[in-house]
Amino acid sequence: MKNIEELVEFAIQFVATKTGFSLNYIQKVILRESLLKDKKTYAQIAEENNYSESYIKFTVAPKLWQLLSHAMGEKVNKTNLQALLEQQFINLNNIQNTETTTAISGVSLTVECYVLESPEGQVPLASGLYIERSTIEQICYQEILQPRAFLRIFAPRKMGKTSLIARILDYGISHNYHTVRLSLHCAGTQVFASSDRFLRWFCTNVTQQLGVASRLNDYWDEDMGALMNSTIYFQGYILKEISNPIVLALDGIDQLFEYPELAGDFFVLLRSWYEETKDTSVWQKLRVVMAHSVEVYIPLPTHRSPFNVGLAIELPIFNQEQAQDLAQRHQLQLTASELEQLMKLTGGFPYLIRLALYQTARLKILLQTLLQDATRNTGIYQQHLQYQLWNFQHHPQLADAFQQVLTAPIQLEMEVAFKLKSLGLVHLVDSQATVSCELYQEYFRHYFFICEQHYF
Repeated sequence: MKNIEELVEFAIQFVATKTGFSLNYIQKVILRESLLKDKKTYAQIAEENNYSESYIKFTVAPKLWQLLSHAMGEKVNKTNLQALLEQQFINLNNIQNTETTTAISGVSLTVECYVLESPEGQVPLASGLYIERSTIEQICYQEILQPRAFLRIFAPRKMGKTSLIARILDYGISHNYHTVRLSLHCAGTQVFASSDRFLRWFCTNVTQQLGVASRLNDYWDEDMGALMNSTIYFQGYILKEISNPIVLALDGIDQLFEYPELAGDFFVLLRSWYEETKDTSVWQKLRVVMAHSVEVYIPLPTHRSPFNVGLAIELPIFNQEQAQDLAQRHQLQLTASELEQLMKLTGGFPYLIRLALYQTARLKILLQTLLQDATRNTGIYQQHLQYQLWNFQHHPQLADAFQQVLTAPIQLEMEVAFKLKSLGLVHLVDSQATVSCELYQEYFRHYFFICEQHYF
């Protein structure tokens, strides 16, 4: 294995594939800490993540070891965890790389075998099911080698932002760069209570992932303010403490949009750091990668916004060739009619395509048969559609707006339009919102019709 982070990602995907369960945030923390050379106690993990020690020790940890043991078919504990995971990785990697030769009409064809994987979560680094999007990956790899790199990746949910970030960081590691990966989706609500609380959490996480001693209290002066404290801590300590560049990846930064004052402070801070790279050599070690689903609707002065500097990458949907490639990796041969039906239903959204192909391969049935009830509550997209419905039920203004879009393309209020786009429900072209795919068109048209019937 290349590093602990890759082993963690492999374990998460392996458990999901073998058991059907996804590890939650605190289980992932315990998993990672259990693989480190200097392992933390359950008490330390509990204190650092604001949980009670008894909850970690008697509820979370036992469930984690049970899932790992079930997935691997033998008893797993802290002592044998790394060895067992590495062996499973080697076994699966050997299967992935195995080539079977099939003779057809006297011609020898080489068919590469891929391991069937759940489409949930990040596509593991070791996966053979990751589909590259033309030159986007190579552009990102080359960008982070530049001293003033500032990458902004945006796309609706489940489009592959996190999977791309993992590959960017892995590329950085291959060049002996330090890497830090922060997902704001994993931050508890208390972290967003104030700029001071958030930036202390931010600096502490960066310090720990870099493996340097924390000296935050030595640099934190209440009279200086959180933004200046963070800047001094990075410039005066972190960036001087390390010799090689840092790739700092911030995933899910749209979480901050719900906290406008905090978001304004943090984004202004990032922009100021970007400006520092022009003249201060120590800041040129910092390479930033940001990913978000929601387009920016928080008003920021142009000269203080990080969203108009660096390189912007918008991830596109899959085209037919990419969908066909993915189908073949699932050992499926789609007809032109099936491929067209799949693209029309999903709109080319990677997750929707992967889920259809995964279930087709797993259940060993025809794709056409599987898609017959795809737009119903009993179909393969049941959980995904229920999630979208949950968003409507908790945000009635989104439901009202989307119901209008179902009728005809319409211009929506900016914040509402961006939120619907972030959920993958609409496309925005020339300020006009249109339904993104047939799946949502059919399901929600029926849903709103039923609601109206009940109302009357």
